[in-house]
Amino acid sequence: MERERFLTGYCRKLDQSRIVTVVDEDGELTEIDCAYPNCPHAPNCPIARQIEE
Repeated sequence: MERERFLTGYCRKLDQSRIVTVVDEDGELTEIDCAYPNCPHAPNCPIARQIEE
């Protein structure tokens, strides 16, 4: 089953607040419209923490 989530938070890479769309199919992340997990700020990113939950 596909699940789409919209997460909000501050993006350090863009230096602004943003909304990130995350698509999850059967527990596997298939689409994220930001640089996660390759973003250099991912370890300290509030949006990345929400993605990992």
